Amino acid sequence: MTAGTTSSGEMSQASIMSDKHPKHVDPASRTGRGVYNTLSATSVGLEFGLSVIIGLGGGWWLDKELGTGPWLTIVLMCCGFAAGVRGILRAVKRADREAARDKDPNA
Repeated sequence: MTAGTTSSGEMSQASIMSDKHPKHVDPASRTGRGVYNTLSATSVGLEFGLSVIIGLGGGWWLDKELGTGPWLTIVLMCCGFAAGVRGILRAVKRADREAARDKDPNA
């Protein structure tokens, strides 16, 4: 007696695995995802400000310790500014990805 496949093909595992996202999304899940996206977007300004302040403070402290004048303050503040801009760009990319996923849940 040989065991063969008994799949009718209609509800096979391959057809179940091909659906990336369910057709029906729970409203509570949408609300939770919306709150998360909103909090992520509002943290961008805080991340930018902290990046600049940390660079400014670190540069000021190093200038005071090493006696290098305002040069390390300027350099590290610019590095903090660049880090803040990078954080903004990452947040925009993440928001675009979420918006695209919300428009086409099958993608």
